[in-house]
Amino acid sequence: MITVKSLNKYFGDLHVLKDINMEVDRGEVVVVIGPSGSGKTTLLRTLNILETPEEGEITIGSRFMNFARPIQKKQIVEFRKQTGMVFQNHNLFPHLTALENVMEGPVTVQKVAKSKAKKRASDILTKVGLGEKLNVYPHQLSGGQQQRVGIARALATGVEVILFDEPTSALDPELVGDVLDVMKELAEEGMTMVVVTHEMSFAEEVADRVLFMDQGEIVEEGSPEQIFHNTQRQRTQQFLKRIRK
Repeated sequence: MITVKSLNKYFGDLHVLKDINMEVDRGEVVVVIGPSGSGKTTLLRTLNILETPEEGEITIGSRFMNFARPIQKKQIVEFRKQTGMVFQNHNLFPHLTALENVMEGPVTVQKVAKSKAKKRASDILTKVGLGEKLNVYPHQLSGGQQQRVGIARALATGVEVILFDEPTSALDPELVGDVLDVMKELAEEGMTMVVVTHEMSFAEEVADRVLFMDQGEIVEEGSPEQIFHNTQRQRTQQFLKRIRK
């Protein structure tokens, strides 16, 4: 489903992603962990071409990008149609209701009829537990509810891959569970997901594979059991010991 080869990204002189290679199978949940500044979010953003790498290749589904060649805007637009992105800070349109936020992508990008988009948006918001909040504006919702609207928005275009960038890090602790429950349900339904998170319990319970990143590199990858309980890498051990204090 996703193949990344020899991906390199620089911000000026800073080498943020160093020769990244990874694969994600269809229906697989891959969780990326690591310290702040390790390149996790940059890796996720390159998968959606929100950041453009200087070198490497990315294949998602039937679409292929080789960054050794100039990339046209039309190519990026087509490439992004395969993935939905759920951001740390919701990024909802404040002047649109929950229903309108979820309808926006299908109507504007995919040219879906408004009546059809409205029905689908309503069904998805009900699925994520917000059937009573269709006509409510973002400022009237809790952080957790806003994040669930963000997940519904990502689902509305019928994508096969959802990218989650620390979706619970901006939430109050009591609101985290509702968002994670929705993500667990998506995983059980076979959604392909790449998740950057500090929620180690979620990673341990839901991930098929865990990638540990540090200083722009994938230091280790394996099953949750291997990473959390049987890692042989000292750097991984140091990180987990610190984060689980």
